[in-house]
Amino acid sequence: MESPQSQQQQQQQQQGPKKRGRKPKPKDEKEQQQQQQQQSAGKMKEGKKAQQPSVDEKYTQWKSLVPVLYDWLANHNLVWPSLSCRWGPQLEQATYKNRQRLYLSEQTDGSVPNTLVIANCEVVKPRVAAAEHISQFNEEARSPFVKKYKTIIHPGEVNRIRELPQNSKIVATHTDSPDVLIWDVEAQPNRHAVLGATSSRPDLILTGHQDNAEFALAMCPTEPYVLSGGKDKSVVWWSIQDHITTTATDATKSPGSGGSIIKQNDKAADGPSVGPRGIFCGHEDTVEDVTFCPSGAQEFCSVGDDSCLILWDARVGTSPTVKVEKAHNADLHCVDWNPHDDNLILTGSADNTVRMFDRRNLTSNGVGSPIYKFEGHKAAVLCVQWSPDKSSVFGSSAEDGLLNIWDYDKVGKKVERASRSPSTPAGLFFQHAGHRDKVVDFHWNASDPWTVVSVSDDCDTTGGGGTLQIWRMSDLIYRPEEEVLAELEKFKSHVISCASKP
Repeated sequence: MESPQSQQQQQQQQQGPKKRGRKPKPKDEKEQQQQQQQQSAGKMKEGKKAQQPSVDEKYTQWKSLVPVLYDWLANHNLVWPSLSCRWGPQLEQATYKNRQRLYLSEQTDGSVPNTLVIANCEVVKPRVAAAEHISQFNEEARSPFVKKYKTIIHPGEVNRIRELPQNSKIVATHTDSPDVLIWDVEAQPNRHAVLGATSSRPDLILTGHQDNAEFALAMCPTEPYVLSGGKDKSVVWWSIQDHITTTATDATKSPGSGGSIIKQNDKAADGPSVGPRGIFCGHEDTVEDVTFCPSGAQEFCSVGDDSCLILWDARVGTSPTVKVEKAHNADLHCVDWNPHDDNLILTGSADNTVRMFDRRNLTSNGVGSPIYKFEGHKAAVLCVQWSPDKSSVFGSSAEDGLLNIWDYDKVGKKVERASRSPSTPAGLFFQHAGHRDKVVDFHWNASDPWTVVSVSDDCDTTGGGGTLQIWRMSDLIYRPEEEVLAELEKFKSHVISCASKP
């Protein structure tokens, strides 16, 4: 008898590739949209090409500026798209570069299995890479800085990857099923992904959803807790503590060397499972993203296709603590809680905006009342994340192919008003334009300041594959202006003294 995992994999192979990125809406909604689009399609077709520069033209312009804008950049072509990218533990520090784990996936068309990929990445240190070299890369080539280390055959495509902060060799994945899968990536055997290969066995399966849970996934910064949201309109909360044989936070062990999360007596065919600590109901449509409060393991928030932002507190029950109606004017796709200031919450939406909320004052007249609306994307926002390096800085990526870096401290200040052009959105101080299609995920590197990994699904522009980029903007962009000016003065003095020597 076939296991549920192998049956699921066969179904996906028969279905073939789906549209990557956000899952399409149900048919009835799509048909309505198609009817509206068909009415205006004739007018749109002719005018569209003349209005906008092509993707290739925009990309060529960006690539010519790479030596000026970046301290370091690595471009890695992916044979199959990856819908998620996350940093794992740092493995080694050397003079000019550090070595670190990187978690990716391969979303295939069914000709080979879907996989969770563990890669080793060499992260070049600041001010090491030569400016003239970092823009000399071939878009169709793999980067020498990214090497595949291990392949796990995943039961179904990997929609999202999240690492356990206390022990980042433990990762959770979402696929098109109600379960969350937990993997000890160091203990898992390396597999060869060929057609017909059986799926790898998860180290733990978290059960509790009544319908598919595809995107909303978070792991707690302080405890081994996991959050998930799904199509059943619920947020589910687990603790994997009972399945940890040696605590992942053991101070006597080096980072990333915590024990296995499998109970030694678990022999279930598909892997051991654990049920939820709580199921939280309050959304009226699919839950798209969840996140923990950085200072409280039992406080969290969620966003969904009902345009709501909901705050929860497991200590007081499974009903919403605060429900923010109309947080945006469309579906909400993503949320993040500021690790430096737990009053500040970011949300991103299909209305193309990022909004910042203060949890002390979330609503006005019964609807969402953000502190600020950041308007710099031309398509749905898919991912938002606060920077670990500066409390007021965050990134947002979208279906327009851009990854914007913002600083809310600069909004409305005289210095910003004087330095930016009128067309530049307030607070926007850097735009990563190296992707030619929707940027489905990105992750700041907590071990290497101001270093980002980002991934795009390139199926709409190139017909397949994806692009992974690891990059760090020039420090002249984010350092305080007085520091930069002082350094330029030193450089100027040095040039003058060298020129005046006989």
